[in-house]
Formats: sequence, C-alpha cells, structure tokens
Amino acid sequence: MQDNHDLRLTRLEEVNTPVVLVIMDGIGIGAHDESDGVFRAYTPVLDRLMDEPLTARLQAHGTAVGLPTDDDMGNSEVGHNALGAGRVFSQGAKLVNESIQSGEIFNGDAWQAILKKLTAGGALHFIGLVSDGNVHSHLKHLYRLVDAAVSGGAKKIRIHALLDGRDVGPKSALTYIEPLERYCHELRERGCDCQIGSGGGRMVTTMDRYEADWSIVERGWRTHVLGEGRTFASASAAIETYYREDESSTDQYLDPFVVADDNGPVGVIHDGDAVICFNFRGDRAIELSRAFEEDDFDKFDRKRRPEVFYAGMMEYDGDAKIPSHYLVEPPAIDHTLSDYLCANKIRSFAISETQKFGHVTYFWNGNKSGYVDKSLETYMEIGSDKIVFDLRPWMKAAEITDHAVSAIASGNYNFVRLNYANGDMVGHTGNIPAILIAVETVDICLGRLLHAVKKAGGIAIITADHGNADCMFTEKNSVRTPMVAHTKNPVPFIIQDFSSRQGLKMSDVTNPGLANVAATITRLLGLAPPAQFAASLIRIDNAAQ
Repeated sequence: MQDNHDLRLTRLEEVNTPVVLVIMDGIGIGAHDESDGVFRAYTPVLDRLMDEPLTARLQAHGTAVGLPTDDDMGNSEVGHNALGAGRVFSQGAKLVNESIQSGEIFNGDAWQAILKKLTAGGALHFIGLVSDGNVHSHLKHLYRLVDAAVSGGAKKIRIHALLDGRDVGPKSALTYIEPLERYCHELRERGCDCQIGSGGGRMVTTMDRYEADWSIVERGWRTHVLGEGRTFASASAAIETYYREDESSTDQYLDPFVVADDNGPVGVIHDGDAVICFNFRGDRAIELSRAFEEDDFDKFDRKRRPEVFYAGMMEYDGDAKIPSHYLVEPPAIDHTLSDYLCANKIRSFAISETQKFGHVTYFWNGNKSGYVDKSLETYMEIGSDKIVFDLRPWMKAAEITDHAVSAIASGNYNFVRLNYANGDMVGHTGNIPAILIAVETVDICLGRLLHAVKKAGGIAIITADHGNADCMFTEKNSVRTPMVAHTKNPVPFIIQDFSSRQGLKMSDVTNPGLANVAATITRLLGLAPPAQFAASLIRIDNAAQ
C-alpha cells in the first residue's frame, strides 16, 4: 500500500450510512428481443430500477476498459480492474501487442533464457488457449512467438492446445486447430519439428481458477507433461471424434487428448525443456504455474516434475510473484479505490463465490493479492459448486445475499461490494432455460438486498462488469447458434438512494464507462474523488464544496 499521506482525501460531508455496490456479472443491456436473456427473464426488481432517474448505460468493452480496440469484448478481469482502479490501464492483449510490436518481449531476460535452453537441445512447449477470443489469449500471439522461436534456433516445438468454446463459438475449435496443424506441417518441412502435443476443453483441462477444482489442473498436468490419456493421431482427429461420440458436446468441456505416433505420445515434457504459458490473463494460469514452480507443491501428485525453464506470458500474481519468469510486464496499477478508502479509514466488506471472489478482491485491488488493510477490510469467499453451472443456475447467490444483508445490518461497514456470478457463468453454457433462471435468481436476491439497504438508510449502486446473458444466441437463415461469449453491449448503472441526502443528480459525463464508478463511490462516501480518477457519475448540488 502507498504512503497514507499520498492517499488522504478531502471530506466533503459526513456520511454514516452504507454504500453497497452490486456487480451483476454478465448482465448487460441487450437488444430486448428473444435472444436477450435479461429481457426475457422475469425481473420485476431490475425492470423497476431501470425506470429510476439515477441511471446510465456504461461502456464495458474495448478501449473503455483498456483493450486494444472497440471490437474487443469486455471481460471480468479488465472490468473489475477498471471498477477498482477508477481509471483505464492498457490491459492484457494490448500490453502483449505493444510488447511484440516493439520487440521488447524478445529482448527480455525470460525470452533470452528460453533461447539458451533451445540451443542446448531442449524442446519448447507452449500451453494456452487456442482461439482469438482475446480474453485469456490470442492465437496471433502464439504464431508470433513460434515464429520468433524458430528464428532463434528452435528445432523442436510442442503446442498443448486448450480449446475455447466460451469466448468464441461453442464448437469452433477446428477453425483454429486445422490451420495451426497446417502451420506446424509447414514448419516441419522447413526443418523444425513442430506439432500439437496434447489438449482438451478449458473447463475440464488445466484452466481452473481460485483453487475451485485442482483436479482440472491435475488432468492438464497428466495430459501435457506426462503424456497420459486417450491418444489420437492428431488434435483435429480428437476433436472430430469427440463431436461424433456426443453431438451435444461443446469445445470448453471436451475431454483431454494426447497426440501420439508409433513411438508414443509426441508432447511429453522432459528435463531441459522450456515451457511458456501463452495466456496473458492471470486467473486461470496461476495454478498451472504453481504446479511447475513450487518445490513443496501438495495439491496433487505430480508423479514427475521435469526440470524446465517455465515462463508465463505475464506475471499472473504480482504479490505472490507467480510465475518467477514472464515475457511481458503487467500493468502497474496503483492508487486504487481500496488504497484510498483504507487511507481514509473507510471500512469495507467484499464477498462473492469462488468463481468471482478474486474479481472483487485481487482484480479490484489492481492485481494484488490479500488485504490492503486487514484492520479495515473483511473479505468473504463462498465456495462455488463443482458442477456444470447450467445444472445449478442459482449458484451461490442466496448465500452471498445472506452474508451481505448481515454485513449491511451490522453497521460495521461503510462500503460493501459483492458479485453475483450467475449471469456470466451460466451465460457461458448457452443453456437458455438455465440462463433465464440465473438472471431471475439475481433479481430475487437484488430485491432482498435492496430491502436491507433501505432499512439501513443506505445507497445501492447496481451495475455489471460486462454483458453475457443479454445475448443467448445468434440467428442466421433461421438457424440459431448459441452465443456463449461475452457481449459488447453496455451495462446498466443504477443508483437507489435510501438515505436522507438531498440534491443527488447524475453528472453530464460523455461516454461513461466502468472507470467512472470508483469516483462515484468515493463521492457517495462523502469524499472528494482523487484527481486521477475518471469523473464521478453523480453530483450532489447541496453538498459542501
């Protein structure tokens, strides 16, 4: 945390009632048609709130959250960064693009160490999400890294391809894998033994987060590192087989696969190799990094831990220094809202279930683990169900609401923030009945929460980090395709004021986005927003200035 004297804010008025921020993850403002799950769901609470005078539509994608272009969908990581930082920083994909374009990525210590491994005869392994979803990774980054490795002398390259189907089309894997296989073939003809070595759907192989289910990482370890599992002649053959065996299967849940030839698995990771996780987003890359790096690792039996040089695309956890080596420097996010609130003795409570707990803590606090000031903050994690989310679309919303209501009623906190994961996690499944239940669950819980805020004489802010449930399918030539990715739709911003405060009005902010929320919270807490924050969305006409 920064020195407190840098973070002290002017108090404009005394505020003794709580400010409660509700992040309805994945609930945007859609087309208000049959494809719009938020519109179709029965949401009397949200419908009423949208007619309130203190409302706005916020941009939650593209340049508004630090992504390269406005063609880029938002995501929970950058959304919570913007919400918690109060301003926009260049984020994952943009940082990687800039580093590749400048050549900085190839001049860094990590890349040079990798080249040394290759000249000593080691193989280079790439593990990551093979798609152009641009949320966790981008396929063009993989191609650029492979090209650079070949130019640097790599003679053996293996790609361990995690299948998306979540930030892109649900059954789009072959559109990425088949060109990648052709590219590998071209490299082999040029003298570099490059092959896809293994893979699997991202939700069952490797990409767990927040320690929700270490068996996912163990499955990836056995597949990528040890070469254990069902074997196929190629990655495309594996995908085609899984599709044929279960027509309802989607990429994100496809079983792991191992590519093998007459001599056995082709992608086993050995001592002396180098490994790059080319995902740039941290939450689903931390656990794999720990499995490679920790000496006293005890989450599962690794059987064999090869002595390799391991690097992430980025530093996935700045506080815990995971991983030890990385290719691109992460954004340096300082002076977050939590820093300011703690320096000004504002007491906070943050809660979500496991799937989004790191978003209201780690990402909210500028990619920093742990508390800013434990004497002023309480963080509560509700364990997520280890089940496909459309089978239990209510998730842990009721339990989150129970604890949030208690926190509000206790009078111990000035600021409460919570995340309902339903709209996003169930939205990713493409299951329409489940999505409607998920949205309706959030609405029911929102009604309970508002009752508690009203009883406490507080102020509620309702918003979202990006869209998802607001578009459940696309339609072309009367054929519907499930839409399981995030949307680029705006998200609601609603203030429900139950305090005795007078003169609360919306400010005239041009093109408001998620970064404007932090200054709004600061102002509602009676503090002057810091100068570097994006403008507040509200003004208080009769407040002392």
